[in-house]
Amino acid sequence: MASRAENAADFLLDRHIRDGRADKIAYHEIQTGRGLSYGQLAQGAAEVAAALMRSGIRREERAAMLVLDCLEFPQIFLGAMRYGVLPVPLNTLLTAAVYDAILRDSRAAILFVSAPLLDVVAPILADLPDLRQVVVIDGVPGGDHLSFDRWCTKTTVEPPIAVCADEPAFWLYSSGSTGQPKGVVHVHSSLRATADTYGAQVLKIREDDWVLSAAKLFFAYGLGNALTFPLSVGASVLLFGGRPTPVDMLAAINDHQPSIFCGVPTLFASMVAQMNDAGAPRAPVRLSISAGEALPDNVGTRWKAHMGSDILDGVGSTEMLHIFLSNREGDVVYGTSGRAVPGYDLRLLTEDGTEAAPGEIGELLVRGASAAATYWNQRDKTRATFEGHWTRTGDKYERREDGRLVYCGRTDDMFKVSGIWVSPFEVEQALTSHPAVLEAAVVAARDADGLEKPKAFVVLTGPATDGLAQALKDHVKQAVGKWKYPRWIEIVPDLPKTATGKIQRFKLR
Repeated sequence: MASRAENAADFLLDRHIRDGRADKIAYHEIQTGRGLSYGQLAQGAAEVAAALMRSGIRREERAAMLVLDCLEFPQIFLGAMRYGVLPVPLNTLLTAAVYDAILRDSRAAILFVSAPLLDVVAPILADLPDLRQVVVIDGVPGGDHLSFDRWCTKTTVEPPIAVCADEPAFWLYSSGSTGQPKGVVHVHSSLRATADTYGAQVLKIREDDWVLSAAKLFFAYGLGNALTFPLSVGASVLLFGGRPTPVDMLAAINDHQPSIFCGVPTLFASMVAQMNDAGAPRAPVRLSISAGEALPDNVGTRWKAHMGSDILDGVGSTEMLHIFLSNREGDVVYGTSGRAVPGYDLRLLTEDGTEAAPGEIGELLVRGASAAATYWNQRDKTRATFEGHWTRTGDKYERREDGRLVYCGRTDDMFKVSGIWVSPFEVEQALTSHPAVLEAAVVAARDADGLEKPKAFVVLTGPATDGLAQALKDHVKQAVGKWKYPRWIEIVPDLPKTATGKIQRFKLR
């Protein structure tokens, strides 16, 4: 049955006004110093909802958001859900051609775009048949578009509309690490499901926490870090609108003193390298979390040595909205992905569909309340991924005797050497444990006989030295096995990645 209480905007925002948190800081922009209290956020979200209504945007139509991490993002996202319009946050690092495909696929009726990103999409806007309005945040460089400040005018705060818990609330487009992005449709109850599971029982977020997420709001991991979890308890968020470089993130931690920091393995590795040279910031970070790809164990141990607190390495997906498999505070084993988050069930299936025994490798399936409803207009892919209550992740894992899961790689990244499965991540982790290696990616390549063997692409911490390639091969042999060592090592300045920090191994292949 439909009710206002089922509207995610009521759970994340209006509830706090009723509970007396109107004056508490919800968001603070690091670069500009601007801030929003919970009361101001509620007012802003209500103004967005009213402006959508005035603009003729109808319930269940899509509102695309090409928006940097700024105060307007949560106002638009929550305001749209409040009125029943579906916000669709977009990756801010794509090309005009990909935006064109996404805007056509979603049939977005309105586009919110940060002014610095307008030039990227300006050439395609006139040819989109469903797009009726463009609203520019932080000024209007020119043209017929409306500025956010002029479009969003003062109004009275109306309560959120009544919705069903299983009614679509927002879309996210998958990162597209193996192809074109897919529209992932999430329902109102999904946000609360992640808050009640990972947010409450693993992150254990508190009202007095300040959260800094290097991961951006436009994708599932960042949305949970900097919107769902803090707003679920009335905590506060530090927003960083620019590219999260290691230097900038360490400075933000030092200057703004967050208690929770959310990053990705690539960033953590670079921050550790920076701290090795410049020292660690003085900050009350009680916990850090990582997702996107598996965290190398040496990165976790070195981070703790510098910061004095752990990184909780976890596994999530756009389809499941956030992390469903994780290490936990006081129960961290670096090099593993931990155990199922309370509220989720996991299965490991071998190639023949049987349950993987300890020591065996299998594909990970997950069951939980935050699963997406469907892929938009992709029936075959929906059926292949969502099997009843279970969602296929496409990730390969090994279950240890103690029940912890160890990441082995994407299903399509795994390959056999001499008839034995090789996990690219296992070899990569061995490589990054060498002090000369900052990052590594391993793919299958064919030798002169046409047989598959590991090939490594490595980013170094400093200049290459004579004999380094052989030293790295010997290092891997000793760490994980003689047959797994990379037969070829190519030194590169960086690795191709998605905006979420996942290595695009298909490009290396």
